[in-house]
Amino acid sequence: MRTIIKYVLFDLLRNKTIIVYALILAAITISVSGMGDNASKGLLSLLNITLLFVPIISILFSTIYFFNSVEFTELLLAQPIRRKTMLLAQYAGIAIALSIAYLAGVGIPVCILYYTAATITLLVSGLFLTLIFSALALLIFVLFKDKTKGIGAAIITALFFTLLFDGLLLSFIYSFSDYPVDKPLLGLISLNPVDLARVLVLLQLDVAVMMGYSGALFKKFMGSATGSIYTVICMLCWTVIPLIIAARVFKKKDI
Repeated sequence: MRTIIKYVLFDLLRNKTIIVYALILAAITISVSGMGDNASKGLLSLLNITLLFVPIISILFSTIYFFNSVEFTELLLAQPIRRKTMLLAQYAGIAIALSIAYLAGVGIPVCILYYTAATITLLVSGLFLTLIFSALALLIFVLFKDKTKGIGAAIITALFFTLLFDGLLLSFIYSFSDYPVDKPLLGLISLNPVDLARVLVLLQLDVAVMMGYSGALFKKFMGSATGSIYTVICMLCWTVIPLIIAARVFKKKDI
């Protein structure tokens, strides 16, 4: 397993897309951080960038890589290696490479400029999003045989979680505004890893005006500490469950 991870990781770290991804994140981070002296505003701007770019890049790049590596996967399947081990090793290599790019592009500059607890939380949120959407890409890969359909599913998944979900949530709030929907909304927010990442950072920043409806709900019913723990557990579930499903489907899949 370690050999496969090293091969995939070293191959990806030389990939121009990964390098450009890290450089673009670094350029955006430095430019946003230099726009003002307020750390909270700077971190909020970086949070919005993380929530928009990281899920889309992670799921698209991972999905394309998995489909382009079908021949390599077939070669590995001919070896005395368990399917589950091989699949998770490939996932680990991609997830680690994307995580290194994120830490290099956002982590290093932001730690130099704003080293606070909220900064660490922002980096943890970005890493979770990388792991989650790479896992979703793996699930898409094992569910679709056709590369075009798989990439289309990846785009739809990214757009749904980054854009459409919040619109549906607002529609739900508006439609049932006459009823006490606060607690059900906590469950609905847990169904979107992007919202969970946003809440995790906002609970640390504790900026009441900027927390938004979801952040205010978590703080009201759970408090900052409990809300953060609950959010981390939900994001761990979002990482592990797609991997378990993907491994089980791939075990029976005919490549």
